[in-house]
Amino acid sequence: MKAATVSELRKELSHRSPKQLLEICLHLSKFKKENKELLTYLLYEVDNEEAYINSIKVEMDQQFEEINSRSFYFIKKGMRKILRNVKKYIRYSKKKETEVELLLYFCTKLKEFSPSIKRNVTLMNLYDRQIAMVKKAVAKLDEDLQYDYGLELEDF
Repeated sequence: MKAATVSELRKELSHRSPKQLLEICLHLSKFKKENKELLTYLLYEVDNEEAYINSIKVEMDQQFEEINSRSFYFIKKGMRKILRNVKKYIRYSKKKETEVELLLYFCTKLKEFSPSIKRNVTLMNLYDRQIAMVKKAVAKLDEDLQYDYGLELEDF
């Protein structure tokens, strides 16, 4: 089965009744956890972005505590898993401020992690790529936010 394009879906959805749209959304939420998470964000958390960011930070803190730090292999796997989740939450929000905030927090936690990531080239490259992504996202923000985040980036 070939998937329809976004514009085709938009046209088809515009012809549906509110009741049919509700059924479609509920049907979508049953298939994938990501669909359910996205619906949860859109229905409950889109109005309060600060609370959304804080809840993700708390989740990140828990995930960093659960990382198996016996070897760098397990540390890398744990870091990539956390980063994959953070990127998913950033995609839900689509806001550059949220992206910058979450990636900066990830980099801070990564920098403070023990054993030090400076002893592993792969983890340092991961860290450097995320800092580069933060700089790229900061460049797309308003000037006052660029200044604020620029000061914060100087610590890295």
